[in-house]
Amino acid sequence: MRLALVPAAVALLVGSLAPSSAPAAPAPERAAPLASTGYVLDSAPDALVARDAHGLATLGVAGVYLSGRGNKVSSIDGRLAAAAHAHGIRAELLLSNYSDRLGDFDPKAAAKLLRSSANLEKVTDTLVSLVVTQGWDGIQVDLESMTAKDADGLLALVQLLQTKMAPEKTVSIAVMASTDPREYVARGYRLAELGAAVDTLALMTYDQHGPWSGPGPIGALPWQRRAVGVVTAVVPAAKVDLGVAGYGYTWPDGATVTVKRARRLVARNGAIAHWKKGAGEWTARLSDGTRLWWSDGRSYALRVDLATSLGLHGLALWQLGSADPLP
Repeated sequence: MRLALVPAAVALLVGSLAPSSAPAAPAPERAAPLASTGYVLDSAPDALVARDAHGLATLGVAGVYLSGRGNKVSSIDGRLAAAAHAHGIRAELLLSNYSDRLGDFDPKAAAKLLRSSANLEKVTDTLVSLVVTQGWDGIQVDLESMTAKDADGLLALVQLLQTKMAPEKTVSIAVMASTDPREYVARGYRLAELGAAVDTLALMTYDQHGPWSGPGPIGALPWQRRAVGVVTAVVPAAKVDLGVAGYGYTWPDGATVTVKRARRLVARNGAIAHWKKGAGEWTARLSDGTRLWWSDGRSYALRVDLATSLGLHGLALWQLGSADPLP
């Protein structure tokens, strides 16, 4: 969403986007400039793409959704691929097992896809057809809430896509973040093999805290750094994107809020937002006891610094419209 004009007292809460004046450690050598992917839902207006295209290399569109039986995906048109191309950026189509019925990711649907060679062939053929007919530049696999039993199928899925698509088309994967290597194994991610099979790996370094937990940062900088360290121990840093939140949560209700909404809640309540330097995020407490944390444009700027210092491929922002406009 676009930023609204706010009273001067509230505007002071936003803070400067300027990075710290402390000297940064030398960045590892990179083969290419830092890139950014911004995600949108398939219902996003073309105007949103136009607003933020200047700060993006790729538009990620969610997308197509896996059926409960794991043997087909929902339909989509190529409108947003065309919108991205009109502004000189790439467009990747996301494959997701998110279920509107569950209001969450469907692990059973993922298992039915990944544990059936017939379903893998059928779904990958459909995805490749969409790439060819609608002009997408690649596919991102965003299957979540899996188990270790899904690991073989997940690797087979990305390998099939690489085999079936033209060489210039990309295959990427979104991976739930953790600071514990065992968590990746438990979630069906064989990182080293996936890292070798995909073009890029978007590490979802957000939702460190959420409706399932007590209040806390959406993705604190130290936590993000540790999670990246686990992944880049086995995956080349130049293939990894740092996930960045462009939203927040409220507690105890666990509601998701846009950056704009978080600021409005604070302003209307007459509360004071506090910038937490260590986490690189904002927090506030309202008069009724509601706690907020959110990640905004100032947070994004610090993640640019972090990704650069770690020699990463780029950033992956969830999601355009909820986040501040890109600088």
